[in-house]
Amino acid sequence: MKILSIQSHVAYGHAGNSAAVFPLQRLGHDVYPVLTVTFSNHTGYGATRGPLIAPADVAEVITGVEERGAFPSIDAVLSGYQGAESVGEVVLDAVARVKAANPAAIYCCDPVMGDVGRGFFVREGIPEYMRDHVVPKADIVTPNQFELEFLSGRTVQTQDDLLAAADQLRATGPDVVLVTSAHTSDTPDGSIQMACVTGEGAWTVTTPMLPMTVRGGGDVTAALFLAHVLTDGPEVALRRTAATMYAVLERTHAEGSDEMLLVAGQDAIARPDKKFEITRVR
Repeated sequence: MKILSIQSHVAYGHAGNSAAVFPLQRLGHDVYPVLTVTFSNHTGYGATRGPLIAPADVAEVITGVEERGAFPSIDAVLSGYQGAESVGEVVLDAVARVKAANPAAIYCCDPVMGDVGRGFFVREGIPEYMRDHVVPKADIVTPNQFELEFLSGRTVQTQDDLLAAADQLRATGPDVVLVTSAHTSDTPDGSIQMACVTGEGAWTVTTPMLPMTVRGGGDVTAALFLAHVLTDGPEVALRRTAATMYAVLERTHAEGSDEMLLVAGQDAIARPDKKFEITRVR
């Protein structure tokens, strides 16, 4: 499979394309990474160096890929953090052009906006732009629970609330909703969940909650889920994504690393040895 991934890039650590590209390649996919920024490190360190890439320059890179004749063979477009409406417009234009060249291509959007405890960490206006313009064009969206609540306009306290919010989001356009970092009153103590909701059903997977915080985990999750959806469908994608993410994060925590150990944990990307059962909830 071939994937056009339009995201940020960091030299040190893993975020954006620096988190997504290697897992996609390790799973056997060709990736065309297009960078929206190129920073020394992710913003979690407080200070960064490096430039934002002008939206017009991002668009030029995408046009260059198109001129190489790649668009008809691209199976999916993946996007993550979008710091400005102008970047979102470039992404949506690329999605439209790829789909015109290959109607079977899909768009996976990780609607990065905020998180529980942190609130929104994007500038004013971006959440509304994502909700009203970007998400409705996506085939797959991968919000965390905080983002799901905003995008759907619903409060999530129970599993039923989560399913209703995912249904509300699906009604705006996406066919598949993957909810990450889900924690409701129905989540077992000491655990965290992911939920996948489609027109054919809904499933959850539960993994132990590790006492750690890493940046870029959502970027890896979205990439893994997209990769497995392309080859095996949403149900299998949920199980494999959960197994890989837990294995990588467990190793990262055990070794005391501040950055995900993606390269060291690459066997868990290709063949995770831990298996978590998924539960059909609808």
